Amino acid sequence: MLIYTPKITSRTEYTFNLIFDTVWEIEYKLTDDVEFFKEYTANKLNYSSKKIDDEFFIKRYGLLEEEGVSVQEINFNEWNSLPIFYQNSDEIIPFDVFSATFFLVSRYEEYLPHIKDHYNRFTAKESLAYKHNFLDRPLVNLWLLECKKVLLNHFPSLTFSDKKFSYQSTIDIDNAYCFLEKGFVRSTASFIKSAFEMDKELIKQRKDVLLGKEKDPYDTFELQLSLNKRYDVDVVYFILLADYGLNDKNCSVHSRKFQLLIKHLSDHAKLGIHPSFASNATFETFAMEKKRLENIIKKEVEFSRQHFLKLDLPKTYRNLIELSVKDDYTMGYASLPGFRASICTPFYFYDLELETSTNLKVHPFAVMDATFNYYLRTSPEQSLSMIKKIIDNIKLVDGHFISLWHNETWSEYKEWKGWSKLYEKMLEYIYN
Repeated sequence: MLIYTPKITSRTEYTFNLIFDTVWEIEYKLTDDVEFFKEYTANKLNYSSKKIDDEFFIKRYGLLEEEGVSVQEINFNEWNSLPIFYQNSDEIIPFDVFSATFFLVSRYEEYLPHIKDHYNRFTAKESLAYKHNFLDRPLVNLWLLECKKVLLNHFPSLTFSDKKFSYQSTIDIDNAYCFLEKGFVRSTASFIKSAFEMDKELIKQRKDVLLGKEKDPYDTFELQLSLNKRYDVDVVYFILLADYGLNDKNCSVHSRKFQLLIKHLSDHAKLGIHPSFASNATFETFAMEKKRLENIIKKEVEFSRQHFLKLDLPKTYRNLIELSVKDDYTMGYASLPGFRASICTPFYFYDLELETSTNLKVHPFAVMDATFNYYLRTSPEQSLSMIKKIIDNIKLVDGHFISLWHNETWSEYKEWKGWSKLYEKMLEYIYN
């Protein structure tokens, strides 16, 4: 496919590479030479402000030719039951799908003024996807599915990739153990607090776990490994290795038991760093935490997901790039399930401030256990219904589904009582 556009920018190259190379896997070439385009006799597409002849034409809106970030005038319409914006005149594809894709995937709206939550995060309810009711749909993939039908009708010789639905499980270890490996001071303080609150049951449970009479409730790792082996699941674990703090209450990083657990998990799955809440304050803190994990597993760490999903664009991703992280899994919302970047295909981060594509691959997740229990307050049964809808929407476009779980979700402890079977039911729906 030869594609003509009068001005080839870094945004243009990024967007066409995402669509034609990553999603469709179609060979293509960009050109700004109008005479060369006119003479070309094979499949060709004109992406400009006006037609040249009677070639296939998509009228450009102009976002890909701009530089910097400015407030956008977004007006919605509908095409084939899908919401669209950046409409053009009555063409076969009645909107600039390339500009609209770039706006959503680059997270353009997160660079614009917005209200942050109490953790200083961009929230789901601030997003265009939430406000226009497409957060639970991978809109970019759905657009491209419809565009694919149009292109095949116009260019019967085009060959698209035969992609299939795929799944990857990701598990965050914010706190490997509920009672164990907390150190003398923290354990003593917890006993005193329970005594003050007259919680005899918790005192007994903590004592029994520390004396080895009872298993720590958060130690659910063998169950996870067994389930994932049974279904042959591709898994990535993200390990929090922070110094103790208000929002980083993990086990001691010096605990031998904790380190042995990490090594054990690395024998069965890929491991990534879970940069702490505190790491957002200084680059050096993040670098130290990443080095801790590398020292434990004796290999370079290339995967990352921010603790509390604390993502500050472009700062967070620039820090990851500087420390040679290649894959990030933070792209999703804490408060609602769905598609933060409106896509269910891993994509490369585009730095809007520097106007350049990067080598950091972003893996968007669609559902998180804590979203249902802590934010939406849904039951496991209601949660499964919502997860199935997300999976169906991804299967419709042969996309990639990523879930986010925590080891305590299998614990049947306190607020997680009744939740231990949800993950397996999700796997059954995916694979059966």
